Amino acid sequence: MNNPLIRLFRSKIYTAVILLLILLCIGVIGYRGISGLSWIDSVYMTVITITTVGFGEVQPLGVPAKIFTIFLILASVVILGYALSIITEYILSKNNLEDLKQRKMQKEIEAMSGHIIICGFGRNGKQAAKKLQDYGKPYVIVERNKDIIEKLQEEEIPYVFGNANEDETLYSAGIENASTLISALPSDADNLFVVLSARQINDKMTIISRASQETSYNKLKLAGANNVILPDRIGGDHMASLVVIPDLVEFIDNLGIVGERNINVEEVKVEQLYDVNEVKTIRDLDLRKKTGCTVIGFKDAKGEYLVNPEADTKLVSGSKIIVLGRPEQIERLNSKYNIA
Repeated sequence: MNNPLIRLFRSKIYTAVILLLILLCIGVIGYRGISGLSWIDSVYMTVITITTVGFGEVQPLGVPAKIFTIFLILASVVILGYALSIITEYILSKNNLEDLKQRKMQKEIEAMSGHIIICGFGRNGKQAAKKLQDYGKPYVIVERNKDIIEKLQEEEIPYVFGNANEDETLYSAGIENASTLISALPSDADNLFVVLSARQINDKMTIISRASQETSYNKLKLAGANNVILPDRIGGDHMASLVVIPDLVEFIDNLGIVGERNINVEEVKVEQLYDVNEVKTIRDLDLRKKTGCTVIGFKDAKGEYLVNPEADTKLVSGSKIIVLGRPEQIERLNSKYNIA
């Protein structure tokens, strides 16, 4: 809506409306002064003259009134024609502009690689998008609610309008080149269908699905989801933890807060840290001395996690480390090793 073309058309529409109001005032005052009609009769004569509906005159018009009516009709034809042309052009241009925007966005989506697809922009989908945006990760929203789509348009968020259950919609979201799909639809059945379709199209991508019922957990896993999240369970556990270990939970929550300059935790592939042809240990890297960050976790190539790993833990190919640090230390780590 901030497009200069739209603003130009709006200014023309305002001009046409003002001209019509001026013409209406001239007509009312003219009939009142020339023919001596009452105010209501003057308004009536002006309206039927401008709109050319062809109703009868309230009283016979004299020569001056007839001449005035002729000029009023000619002026109204010009002004009404101008107004109608501007309104029509505005509507057509607006539709064309939306089509151009949609085509441009589709080209941008087609050019994406390694992005995340979020199916459903409800509470969970919106929260996931916010987190990804904080970390600077590219994502595409798949949504079929027109009201939500209009908000996405205003915020210039990449989106695909359609049903996530349809393969064509997933292809439009660039599923073949996506690294991850998050299915955050409110219905477990819909999520199951999306997971099945996505896994058939891209068998290498990571799929994360939301589930409302615990009975859906295993089904979604069998369908191909790498992770299944139960928001109600997580919420209940979190509230109970705030009673049992409140300070620890508050500390962990603060670690999860991200923004431009307050990321405290980072996950790093060992390939980004050194040449894995010559295996090194955590001690050899000495990240604490070089960046100030502390290694608090290790994930081996098989997916096994180790909390607070020993200094002599070997960082083999395919493994990852989780580091903890202040925002400036995390930024130093990212800058030193060019971690995106």
